Amino acid sequence: MEEGETRPGARLVEVVLDENSIARSTPDVEHERAVAIYDLIEENVFAPHGHDGGPYRLRLSLVESKMMLEISDTASDGRFTHILSLTPFRKIVKDYFLVCESYYAAIRTASPGQIEAIDMGRRGLHNEGSRVLMERLADKVAMDFDTARRLFTLVCALHWKG
Repeated sequence: MEEGETRPGARLVEVVLDENSIARSTPDVEHERAVAIYDLIEENVFAPHGHDGGPYRLRLSLVESKMMLEISDTASDGRFTHILSLTPFRKIVKDYFLVCESYYAAIRTASPGQIEAIDMGRRGLHNEGSRVLMERLADKVAMDFDTARRLFTLVCALHWKG
């Protein structure tokens, strides 16, 4: 698949987070997870390399500090798994959580200018994590940047332990 080119089945129609891999969290984090999944399903480009079928279902889980992407093809019932080391994400996710905590605290008490500055930092870290995710999956799954952003939110959700 060439950059910018998509085929009709190159998309996700279902995304599930493994309940054993994540813990319940704050309402803000739970909301962010739900919105990311909803947005991801509504609009995405997701084309596993070497598979011309689709659309796809994706189940994300953590196994020994690695993210497991269990992908199933809804058209053929084909299933395949990719395991991704989360080590390259540790610092980005840690920094992202710190900025998110500051952001959620700021929206209750800070001035609009302070909130905007914190949010710019939050978005910058989110973009960085999304780029790393695209790079790490480049030989496994083709996706656009918006899909990577939503998936990075879910990577963070798997890291978050309340």
